[in-house]
Amino acid sequence: MALALAACTGGDRVDPAVSTPGAEESARTNALEAGAALLQGNGPLGKMDMYVVGFHPMKDHPLHQMEAHHFCRQVNEDFAQCTLFDGNSPEANLTGIEYIISESLYESLADDEKQYWHPHNGEILSGQLVAPNLPEVAEKELMRSKMNTYGKTWHTWHTRDGVNPGHKMPVGPAMLAWSFSRDGEVQPELVAERDKRMDISTEERRRDREDLLELARPQDGVDTLRRQFPQATPIPGVVDKSAATPTPVAMFY
Repeated sequence: MALALAACTGGDRVDPAVSTPGAEESARTNALEAGAALLQGNGPLGKMDMYVVGFHPMKDHPLHQMEAHHFCRQVNEDFAQCTLFDGNSPEANLTGIEYIISESLYESLADDEKQYWHPHNGEILSGQLVAPNLPEVAEKELMRSKMNTYGKTWHTWHTRDGVNPGHKMPVGPAMLAWSFSRDGEVQPELVAERDKRMDISTEERRRDREDLLELARPQDGVDTLRRQFPQATPIPGVVDKSAATPTPVAMFY
């Protein structure tokens, strides 16, 4: 059964990274918004009831890293779709999208499509991916359900660059994001700033998830950023499929 959890942001308000240029909303615009809220409803947004926060590097520019707030809908047991923001307040900026699929759906993809999908085991077992304000048991079950999954993420607005504000407007092309699969890849100040602001301990979550190690299977894409971060070290249980596949031994007769 798909796990749907309320996006309880509570007191952990995270404001947008940047404020966009432009005039303040007019009375006419405010009236139109109020009428739309009363008469039109939220449509598909009403089911975006799963909230998680993690960190994304850009695949081709892995030093460009940002905090990503995901508001997701679990469509079925194998597929979820998320909108990405730079915060969780009503003023947060929409920065991208992510699709999340199960291992079985990933294996059904064509080989040339798989290059767009990043692995999730490193994000989960490192404690980086969190579901703020959920009870510990519920968050653990959510993370268990996402083990061995893959995500396809496009960032269209780079409002953050590490802990610093980024672009004030959604300029430039969309960029394919990736995931962190080794210790030493994510900027430590990025994690520390998130943890302090949201009263979260990444290290505590990592320790609490050690029992999920037994669920971890080798994934594609774990070593994608390895050359860019040569000093990074393995996260226990997070293994690239290519490293897990024995090299055939040549037979001589």
